[in-house]
Amino acid sequence: MKSVETLNTSTEAQSASDLLETQKVFIERIFKTLHHPMDLQTLFDRVFPLESDLPAMLPQLSELKKCLDSFRPLDPDQLANLQSAWDTEYTYESNRIEGNTLTLQETHLVIAKGMTIDGKSIDEHLEARNHQEAIFYVRELAQKETVLTEYILNSIHSIVLSGIRPRDAGVYRRQEVMITGANHKPPQQYLVPKLMEDIFIWYNENKDTLHPVLLAADMHEKVVKVHPWIDGNGRTSRLLMNLILLQHGYPIARVSGENKARLAYYNALDAAQMGNDNEPFQRLIAEYVRKSLFEYLAMVSGSQQGEPKGSYFFEQIKPFLPVKE
Repeated sequence: MKSVETLNTSTEAQSASDLLETQKVFIERIFKTLHHPMDLQTLFDRVFPLESDLPAMLPQLSELKKCLDSFRPLDPDQLANLQSAWDTEYTYESNRIEGNTLTLQETHLVIAKGMTIDGKSIDEHLEARNHQEAIFYVRELAQKETVLTEYILNSIHSIVLSGIRPRDAGVYRRQEVMITGANHKPPQQYLVPKLMEDIFIWYNENKDTLHPVLLAADMHEKVVKVHPWIDGNGRTSRLLMNLILLQHGYPIARVSGENKARLAYYNALDAAQMGNDNEPFQRLIAEYVRKSLFEYLAMVSGSQQGEPKGSYFFEQIKPFLPVKE
């Protein structure tokens, strides 16, 4: 009779063998063959179909995160390459929302090569460099599990506006402001400190009970509604949102700056701020988080080296893989 230890070893070996086989099938039939034109987005949409309502989306996002967690820890070189490309595109999109005219390629050259782009303003160059530095800072905060406070938020803002408006960097506004194209009118400047204090009271009361994606979306919306700084509110609020997502193990959500997507983003924010209807904005952010999880899983699932990972992910997709002809 076999010992329990022998049986366990045998079971573990079989599980590892099954994982390797599923991974092999996944890579061969999705990444490397033309016989099955199903792309990864189609596959992921079949395994994790887009839910029609927000409450149903949240457990799905948790499942997708669990799939990503099954690949962790990621290979350091793979992670560095992934984050470099990801963060450059995030900087490009976040600045594009605010009117920065640098292209994605130009943003990369400014950030990675320190180049100066002809015909672009100094501020546009600084916006790219500052945002990239702010991402590094946010990732460091998440890694160190730093407690989120007003001081931390203002520190992020001070990086965003560094060299652009030095007197206003990390400092709440001292004048009344209007938001072009928005129905919402931000509160008067003397109300800002108390309103920001209230936001962080709300955060501390809800951070352990609210789903991380809702927590991140709501904090973004609440800060933008107060519009606490003279400039840099959108970029800083999105960085705050992504800090919260990173703290809970989610990848950065990149809100698109493409015209149609930007309008949808502004409309959802306006609905939350004018009608107290947060769900359209929460759902919009949830969809961006879902997209980010799909993209991360696509990058890590087909390029593994060494010991196989991703058992939970491959368990979910195995029934949906194309059958070998």
